[in-house]
Amino acid sequence: MSDPKFLEKLEDYNKRLQKLYECGGKDKIEKQHSNGKLTARERIEYLVDEGSFEEVDIFVKHRSTNFDLDKKQFPYDGVVTGFGKVNGKKIAIFSQDFTVQGGSLGEMHAKKIIKIQDLAMKYGMPIVGINDSGGARIQEGVDALYGYGGIFYRNTLASGVIPQITVISGPCAGGAVYSPAITDFTIMVDKTSQMFITGPKVIKSVTNEDVDGESLGGASVHNSKSGVAHLKASDDKQAMEYVKKLLSYIPSNNLETVADDDGDFSFEIDKKIYDIVSPDPKKAYDIKELIGLIFDEGTFFEIQPDYAKNIVVGFARISGKSVGIIANQPKQLAGSLDINASDKASRFIRFCDAFNIPIITFVDTPGYLPGVGQEHDGIIRHGAKLLFAYSESTVPKVTVIIRKAYGGAYIAMASQHLGSDFVFAWPTAEIAVMGPDGAANIIFAKDIENSKEPETTRKEKIEEYKKQFANPYEAAAKGYIEDVIDPAATRAKIAMALDVSKNKAEPRPAKKHGNIPL
Repeated sequence: MSDPKFLEKLEDYNKRLQKLYECGGKDKIEKQHSNGKLTARERIEYLVDEGSFEEVDIFVKHRSTNFDLDKKQFPYDGVVTGFGKVNGKKIAIFSQDFTVQGGSLGEMHAKKIIKIQDLAMKYGMPIVGINDSGGARIQEGVDALYGYGGIFYRNTLASGVIPQITVISGPCAGGAVYSPAITDFTIMVDKTSQMFITGPKVIKSVTNEDVDGESLGGASVHNSKSGVAHLKASDDKQAMEYVKKLLSYIPSNNLETVADDDGDFSFEIDKKIYDIVSPDPKKAYDIKELIGLIFDEGTFFEIQPDYAKNIVVGFARISGKSVGIIANQPKQLAGSLDINASDKASRFIRFCDAFNIPIITFVDTPGYLPGVGQEHDGIIRHGAKLLFAYSESTVPKVTVIIRKAYGGAYIAMASQHLGSDFVFAWPTAEIAVMGPDGAANIIFAKDIENSKEPETTRKEKIEEYKKQFANPYEAAAKGYIEDVIDPAATRAKIAMALDVSKNKAEPRPAKKHGNIPL
């Protein structure tokens, strides 16, 4: 028979544990649900494999005595931390609990997050942070600021070492927004999540602008206008599904590669690929249709689909192998590169490179977007990021030039000159300093001016230029592209290139780090 004193202690332990599992209380849980939100623990349960979550630091308490806080108890200090598995992959997790003091961050709350960050780094596993917090616990003063600073510092140390994914499931304001901004991917829940440095009331008092929280920093705003967020979920459950999907395409850390799936090992492409792209460079098409035909069926997972739509980025699989895709989108701005597109593509390239994910680039761009606004807002600086990102990346890089590849944009979009391993071109490709119309007007200006029929002469000279320069064969003759290929062979060529380059080793000069133009 068990010792009565032992049973007494066991009973006390179970009561304490049960109390903690009640979160902020029944009323607050009901309010959380009525607002369309799951609780911190429910989100974790939905994310991880059943029975895999192991919580740490559940008995942690705050230490503040300011403003009578010593008379108040906050279960696990408002944040749940621990480890779990997602489809068998080990991850670290923290999930802020809005039912406990509004999920506010104080000293011990922050220390729990910092600890799980340190352990994730030590164990080489991705970390998922679920934010739902009213912000800094004002009563704890500078201790709360210490907490945020410690989190930001570790976000930065972990960058490029372990994948960091943030889910914004509720409010996230002030200094709290900087941690998600440093992480690799930010998922926001529509209508229930908001991010902003200063809220509507402060903005009203300082600038006299009237704006509500949703219009200022809601999920739609950050997914389409600011580019702060990468995905918009309809609810908490979809947000967790996005996390699961992301994790399937990325490794656990920078020393690993992504495990191959059971993919499609056939290289046949539906013949409708011939019907998508017109040789006429002025006719638009949807690059996503091509991506859907070239890669394993149903595997394309677009990132930032609502932001800078003139460039498409995302993950896919080819023969089961995870790859990152960057592609000009002729449907938007004719596929031209602008400030936002350059930023979007550059960050995605650097993520793929950091985590050993091969990069596939599809090119169809007339160049950088002209305009006074673009120039004054720094298109030179932002466009240079794209050059820098491709140049510093050492993962296998395969480029397919579909149609237009003019001037600096041709160079910037993973040309051989920036270190691409294989560059293929379709017969429809036009690789030149500029488009035929503009080039002919410059090169043959006198011929056109002196002609009795200037318009006829201009058209003739445009065709002459096209035949001589606006084609892939001139570049192929000089060895600047590896091959001109049948569009139907695109999948096979990419797969071959990835197989050949899978053990690629490309040393770089020893240095602390580069100075990317920011």
